[in-house]
Amino acid sequence: MSEVKSHEFDNFLQRSAANYRLFLLYGPDRGLVSERAAALADSFGMPLDDPFAVVKLDASALQGAGGVLDEVNAVGLFGGEKLVWVRGASAEKGLTEALQILSAEPPTGSRLIIEAGDLKKGAALRKVGESSRAVASIACYSDDARSLHALVDKELSEAGLRISPAARERLIEALGGDRIASRNEIRKLALYCRGKDVVDEEDVLAIVGDASAISVDDAVDAVLKGDADALLSAMKKITTSKTPPFLVLQACLRQFQQLDVMRAEMDASRQPAAQVVASLGRGLHFRRKPVVEAALKHWTAPAIRQELSRLQATIYQSRNRQSLEESLVIQNLLAITIQSARR
Repeated sequence: MSEVKSHEFDNFLQRSAANYRLFLLYGPDRGLVSERAAALADSFGMPLDDPFAVVKLDASALQGAGGVLDEVNAVGLFGGEKLVWVRGASAEKGLTEALQILSAEPPTGSRLIIEAGDLKKGAALRKVGESSRAVASIACYSDDARSLHALVDKELSEAGLRISPAARERLIEALGGDRIASRNEIRKLALYCRGKDVVDEEDVLAIVGDASAISVDDAVDAVLKGDADALLSAMKKITTSKTPPFLVLQACLRQFQQLDVMRAEMDASRQPAAQVVASLGRGLHFRRKPVVEAALKHWTAPAIRQELSRLQATIYQSRNRQSLEESLVIQNLLAITIQSARR
């Protein structure tokens, strides 16, 4: 097993990445997945703009295992190292089979990078990656406070800027949903403050948007809290940022699936909510843990499963009637929010 935890990536990139040919990156922070995949690709020392050396594939367009295997095993037109870069992976059977075959006999003249979403612990693709010593499985979870502070320091120092404590606090509050979005917000702030020595709170308020609005955490948290106004506000941000409403449903479904597992553990072991969240809440941003703890205290197992059925039905309806997707999502999330408020 060659599992690289989220906080271990920088050290892995510097010391061990060159020893691997197969890489699987996954996690809820798609921006961080993409950023780390790009850092890996750059570390190999090949020209990333050369179509003969780098082949980029969309996982949804792959037909069976053959497509990936053919590309990985094909010899480049002009020789040299080759990189096959697959994006948007999730539960594709063919890709899983290809990784299984390659992990048994890793390629010698090429490398494979797979960018995946938030793979669950038992997901087939993740299981193959984590069970093979030939595959570097890299988790990419949303930045915690320490990572965000490091990101702010790095970007601002490169721009020759310092930041006041009040401005730092205000900036950190607006970051964290997506690594690329967070980095772009900091760079936008640095550009705005060019010519200054210190970034102050007014600068942050003037130029930095809510980078975490690209994620759907605010909407999910509003549902759990029973706050209809906050849900509508979050949905407005999400639609304005062109984020598909369907992704909110998916995130809410994953959250209630996690609640279902946690509630079952609470009932079986009689542990308090905080202890269950601490042991089973891997990947939860620290700011969200109190919200999930509160929900666990008020939602019973049967009620959680009832809302899981509602969410699954809504996903089906929204796929069949895409013209009504946004209204279906909002209507059903509001219904769950009302149930939360009653509890």
